[in-house]
Amino acid sequence: MGLKSKIILIYGPTASGKSKFAIKLAKKIKGEIINADSMQVYKELKILSARPLQKDYQKIRHHLYGFQSVKKKFSTGDWLKLVNQKILNIKGRKKTPILVGGTGLYFKAITEGLVNIPKIPNKFRDKIRFLHKKIGSKKFFSNLKKIDPLAGNQINPSDTQRTIRAYEIKSFTKKSMYDWFKKTKSNYTQKDFYKIYIDFPRDQLLEIINLRVRKMIKKGAVQEVKRFIKLKVPGDKSACKAIGIKEVKDFLNKKIEIEEVIEKISIKTRQYAKRQTTWGRGNMLDWNKIKPKNLNNFVKKF
Repeated sequence: MGLKSKIILIYGPTASGKSKFAIKLAKKIKGEIINADSMQVYKELKILSARPLQKDYQKIRHHLYGFQSVKKKFSTGDWLKLVNQKILNIKGRKKTPILVGGTGLYFKAITEGLVNIPKIPNKFRDKIRFLHKKIGSKKFFSNLKKIDPLAGNQINPSDTQRTIRAYEIKSFTKKSMYDWFKKTKSNYTQKDFYKIYIDFPRDQLLEIINLRVRKMIKKGAVQEVKRFIKLKVPGDKSACKAIGIKEVKDFLNKKIEIEEVIEKISIKTRQYAKRQTTWGRGNMLDWNKIKPKNLNNFVKKF
């Protein structure tokens, strides 16, 4: 397979064992691991983001984990710029870059390139958000289909964030978001990658997620959220969307008991895993799909 000469990509739903698999593979082929998870970049969200442990860092060199403040904006473009630098650096030391995570947009950016849409002024974006709030999601989506049929036919009506983004892009640039997508270009060819999709059976994943959430609480997730609250992070920052923050806040405000916290985080995590799986199966048709039971055998080949 010649894996050592490739950039290895490992994608899978949350709790599917990506990190452990990546470490085993990295040991075997002299690889170094690069984070491809949008929440694991934040230094203040170690437990809730299920970041690799300190002992894992000692086994294999890890990059782009826990380095960014939750108070700062961190975009896919920021990530891509840093990853390109890391890949050059790792290859320069005759090692193999292994990208691991569950953020589909990151993998799309590295394999297909990032859309270079002109910056839209905040005042303009605020107007679009006000319009959405004023007329409601249903009417807003109907308007989007009128001004941008291309986006209207590809976006799920329940995807509010993407609907608003498509509307503001079309309104400001006079071009569809999907026309901009066509102009993207990656720094790499598809031959540069070896793509692994961990195809985890959903029924097996449910129990693993439940156990993981309980471990998070035992490890100090409540204390982590307490520290997060003290930072007074603006609500528009991506870190505020981390699963578990709202639920633990409700517990601290005595709105729910700890068992309900565990249940609600588990449900949200399962829903997130389902979205990751759906996205993966729809967008990763050319990836090498490996069942979890076959991961060890895959590593043994090298």
